Amino acid sequence: MSRSSRFYLLCLATATGFALAPYLVFIVAPQEPTMGLIQKVFYFHVPCAWAMFLGALLAGGAGARYLFTEGRQGEALGTAAAELAVLFGLLVLITGPLWAKVAWGHYWVWDVRLTTMLLLFLIFVAVLLARRYSGPRSKQVAAALALFGAADVPLIYVSVRIWNTIHPKTSVVPGLSGPMRLAFFVSLGTFTLLFFLLLWLRLQVERSQTVLDELLVAAEEQDSDRA
Repeated sequence: MSRSSRFYLLCLATATGFALAPYLVFIVAPQEPTMGLIQKVFYFHVPCAWAMFLGALLAGGAGARYLFTEGRQGEALGTAAAELAVLFGLLVLITGPLWAKVAWGHYWVWDVRLTTMLLLFLIFVAVLLARRYSGPRSKQVAAALALFGAADVPLIYVSVRIWNTIHPKTSVVPGLSGPMRLAFFVSLGTFTLLFFLLLWLRLQVERSQTVLDELLVAAEEQDSDRA
């Protein structure tokens, strides 16, 4: 299968997921009796967090590769994944408080899970800022920050088990009823497909920028030779 065929297949699968997931979430999955309609945020909040973790882990791995090999492929992947970690992290920090206001009576509490998630988001904001404003060693600084951010992901996951937090435990998903579980996993799969689709597109932009930079350098060298 060609690259373009795989891309169109990914687009089709993502579009199908976004057509199916809302139907399952709002029509098929029953309404939670305690929190009511706002509980539906769960089906989008958790997949966004998962996508953020994917971005953070990929950016951290790419950062490690860049630091130890200084390969441009690691640089491009690190940039794209860090941007997606920030994007999905922002969605997590928007949807979470909406749910928390009803469940806890407050938009935000300094719970361990929430605090470590906010820290992860801020780390990857710092990664993007470092790439732009850290001077000659900006790429190395950004790669090191991404590696540090990736180390926060397992801490976020285990925080609800280690500390006494008010955030729901990871055992919530296995305890869902059949229709709820179906809606959740379809939504999770859809956001995973969306993540990789956006990653693919962002990497294409990086590749195009690399080609453009090489052409500009070659043009400047030709002008210098003629002069």
